[in-house]
Amino acid sequence: MGKIAFVFPGQGSQVVGMGQQLADQHEDIRQLFMKADERLGFSLSDIMFNGPQETLTLTMNAQPALLATSMAVLQRFSEEGIVPDYVAGHSLGEYTALTAAGALSFEDAVYAVHKRGQCMEEAVPAGEGTMAAVLGMERSVLQEVVDEVTANGNAVGLANLNCPGQIVISGTKTGVEQASELAKEKGAKRVLPLNVSGPFHSSLMKPATEQLEAVLNEIELDDSRVPVMANVDAKLVQQADEIKQKLLQQLYSPVLWEDSVEALIAEGVDTFIEIGPGKVLSGLIKKINRQVRTFAIQDEESIQTVAAQLKEVSQ
Repeated sequence: MGKIAFVFPGQGSQVVGMGQQLADQHEDIRQLFMKADERLGFSLSDIMFNGPQETLTLTMNAQPALLATSMAVLQRFSEEGIVPDYVAGHSLGEYTALTAAGALSFEDAVYAVHKRGQCMEEAVPAGEGTMAAVLGMERSVLQEVVDEVTANGNAVGLANLNCPGQIVISGTKTGVEQASELAKEKGAKRVLPLNVSGPFHSSLMKPATEQLEAVLNEIELDDSRVPVMANVDAKLVQQADEIKQKLLQQLYSPVLWEDSVEALIAEGVDTFIEIGPGKVLSGLIKKINRQVRTFAIQDEESIQTVAAQLKEVSQ
């Protein structure tokens, strides 16, 4: 049997009610959410369970909410005795991966990503930056497009390299609009504007790096117990000081998701388990490589089903 990677979703997968079923069924998970509420000084779990969706979707709420939900699912799933050889996460999900790998404590992680969300919200005034998904275009061609637009004075860059033919661009509103038009002219199949509050993973996020560094200095970062595949360079990391540097770079650098998945497969991973709300990453992984097995777990039912399937295979 090949190796197993646990992968953790990023922003956009949040949905009102997430984590509630597990909290109702398991006292230890209810306690976990209470720890998050205590550390933050407000009831995150109330926003998670009851919404409204607009409040949950605010970056500073969505990030800790997703991390807490993924960790709750993981806590329940680890009772099944399945352990990862590697972990990875998409953007915010990288913090969840680091928590799963023991580099961050749960409370510190919840606090850090809440603050990270605030830094990201404040870095660029609302409405000035945005993101769009470009479908059906080669990375190199799209890189030329964004370089051309940026050279004309409107900053835009590649933000998320998700899977072949799906790349998210990020930058100033004008930059993203111009790059979207130019990409269509040069053969992109579709361009979808994203409903986000800022130009994440673009050079415009650089001003937030200092604030994020101050936040990371406040908390304890340890070496990780299992290797973590980093977003910024698709390389494995385990040392605390290197983890910290990569988290700072991650704020304004592209998320190399496709490269990260390819690198994990090259390490011998043939089973990916997405842990947390939604199935975004499972979908991307299938588009990157049809040969590997992907599972997504987010509630009691999916946890039991996937655990049973994995145990069958390993026998």
